Amino acid sequence: MNEYFDNIHGQGKATKILTNFYESGKIPHALLFTGNEGVGKFFTSVQFAKLINSGNNARLEQINKHISNLTEPYIKYIIPLPRGKGEDGDSGSTEKLTDDQINEIRSEISKKISNPYHRINLDRAFNIKISSIREIRKFLSLNFGEVEYRVVIIEEASQMNAEAQNALLKSLEEPPEGVIFILITSEPEGLLPTIKSRCWQIKFEPLSNSDVKSILATYFDITKERASHVALFSHGSVSAGLSLLENDFEKLLEKTIIILRYALAKKYFTALDEMNSIINESSLTSTKVFLQMILMWLSDAQKHKAGLEISYFKNYSDTIIKFNNKFSDADIVSVYSNIDNLIRLTDRKVNLNIISMNIIFEIASIALR
Repeated sequence: MNEYFDNIHGQGKATKILTNFYESGKIPHALLFTGNEGVGKFFTSVQFAKLINSGNNARLEQINKHISNLTEPYIKYIIPLPRGKGEDGDSGSTEKLTDDQINEIRSEISKKISNPYHRINLDRAFNIKISSIREIRKFLSLNFGEVEYRVVIIEEASQMNAEAQNALLKSLEEPPEGVIFILITSEPEGLLPTIKSRCWQIKFEPLSNSDVKSILATYFDITKERASHVALFSHGSVSAGLSLLENDFEKLLEKTIIILRYALAKKYFTALDEMNSIINESSLTSTKVFLQMILMWLSDAQKHKAGLEISYFKNYSDTIIKFNNKFSDADIVSVYSNIDNLIRLTDRKVNLNIISMNIIFEIASIALR
């Protein structure tokens, strides 16, 4: 493995593929990085841009600095942006935005440059604009021979609408020499088949708990003890771990127990109110992480029932012991499976209130059997 990927956590398979591309001299003109949020896709794309330009030893340090800073024309970095007042298809990507909006964009990109695991958060930035994609053509038209490869990085690529994707397709169909496209997304199903067929797809794996712990402690100034605890619930994603911390992780653990108690006591509407109080204050990503906590508690209950060590809710082991004593014949595995299927419906845009109510009924069914 090469030095550029030394600080990439948990993505040995992906970085090996990229290293082989470089060493063989056969680098695809378009790459599609897929996998959960917060596993290092952006960081890897920047480091790969450095790797493929590492032959320029005379100015290597300066070139790497430009790439790290996402400086054009070395790097073209495209992200979802808010729409400006009176903006139309002929407007530039930031032309109609206010000074405050532009300053917010600069601030978020600056944070991303300093911390590759920072998740850019812009108010009302729902889509990648077609104007942003059209600006790629200007980037491609520049005659710039200082580096062997310039790189276009499109973050959250699935946020391009069909019009924007078709505009990008023209560049992918006739790729200019010396330009590499890297599309990053956790939802590749949102991309047109014609886009995906022109990209070499590389799957990024969920991180190990130790990797999440290390990243949280290194990049976000979180104590190792707290990072270790949060990592257990992160499902291999730094973004999920941060979402837990931002939403008061300890409070979410307590809320999980409270909702379980109300549901088992058949206090359906009280349980639903508690659940909705969290859902209404959280992003979809945060909501899914919270719902997974219910599964983790059930998993611990099943482990305790089987005589195994509790993994997640060690600080709440008394609730698990009391549950197993009271509901010794409970079919935890079936309830777990049914709730897991309900949580999966969040990816299909099913109403969260409907999902929540059904989860509560499923938990309550334990007490009815």
